[in-house]
Amino acid sequence: METSLKKGALAASATSPAPAPSAAQQPTIYPVLGAISFSHLINDMIQSLILAIYPMLKDSFSLSFTQIGLITLTYQLTASMLQPLVGIYTDKRPMPYSLPIGMGFTLCGVLLMSAASNFTVLLCAAALVGCGSSVFHPESSRVARMASGGRHGLAQSLFQVGGNAGTSLGPLLAAAIVIPHGQRSIAWFSVAALVAIFVLTQIGRWYKSHPNMKKKRAAPPHAALSRGRVATALGVLLLLVFSKYFYLASINSYFTFYLIDRFHLSVQAAQIHLFVFLAAVAAGTIIGGPVGDRVGRKYVIWVSILGVAPFTLLLPYANLFWTSVLTVIIGLVLASAFAAILVYAQELIPGKVGTVAGLFFGLAFGLGGIGAAVLGQLADATSIGFVYKVCSFLPLIGLLTVFLPDVEGKRLKKAAA
Repeated sequence: METSLKKGALAASATSPAPAPSAAQQPTIYPVLGAISFSHLINDMIQSLILAIYPMLKDSFSLSFTQIGLITLTYQLTASMLQPLVGIYTDKRPMPYSLPIGMGFTLCGVLLMSAASNFTVLLCAAALVGCGSSVFHPESSRVARMASGGRHGLAQSLFQVGGNAGTSLGPLLAAAIVIPHGQRSIAWFSVAALVAIFVLTQIGRWYKSHPNMKKKRAAPPHAALSRGRVATALGVLLLLVFSKYFYLASINSYFTFYLIDRFHLSVQAAQIHLFVFLAAVAAGTIIGGPVGDRVGRKYVIWVSILGVAPFTLLLPYANLFWTSVLTVIIGLVLASAFAAILVYAQELIPGKVGTVAGLFFGLAFGLGGIGAAVLGQLADATSIGFVYKVCSFLPLIGLLTVFLPDVEGKRLKKAAA
């Protein structure tokens, strides 16, 4: 791994003209993107595993839906509150070796979860996993941008597809390993965390020696926009993230319960359906970044958020076959949004890669946690089916995309010429 990263770095330096080339003149360093995407896979696989074993934990600890939501809330709020702070700090003082340290928190959370004997310990384990994510995402997003060679959308998509692939594996591994062997088998996944720590240590070495660490901030591409328009655009982006992750919270935390309640599936069969949805999310993630690089991120955001609305509105009324089909379409379309939103925001606030990544990843985690808690209470008060009827309207918030300024028009016209 270290050798491949060094080769990638040497290739970048060998093909880059002196003095200090811009990011757009450097090649895309795929070994680094592959390594950080693989680490993202392991990080999010562990997080998804915890979500996937909720039915087992609910039975073992006699938990209510509200308590299930509180586990997600604890994990996601821990991550969301710390991520922007980590991003702000590392924009001023980059910390290459914070990546393996963050994964160390996740490792501790996995071991504690496997040995938890009550609800309080489960919350502590979830908080540790959240701390690991809070450190991992801002700095790894910076690494992806540094290795992008100017293809920022592609780099973010490759980085995020690793995370979404890991998320899709969680339910599958839960069905194959944790459900048959019990809570203690969660500890086996500490091996994956140790592998990620090794890989992230090599990435830290490449990161520390990269020339971008010493470069001056580039001029903003949106210099003509007023501060008010930038603030409005950021507000719209935050609302779009809200619609996406509140809806995803309904799937990630409660889709297995929905399938069990409505179609009388077994826990393992329901987890396989969740895996199919999350695999579709992983596949869709790779689309948004490269397409956004070519045609503009605003158009990707339009299609991804608003375009999914007809399918979410149909989902609560579909039979099992069409539920499977619709969730695949929803996963594919909705997943393409986040890479486009994140890179669009980074272009609105240049030079603040860690801050923007921390804010948006943190917001995504926080909204997912709040969504899980709110929707859990709603499910207890009404029914799990009613939750999906309410959430089906969330993608209509995508209409707000009309208020986003075109910050890429000149760049895209120049690239086409």
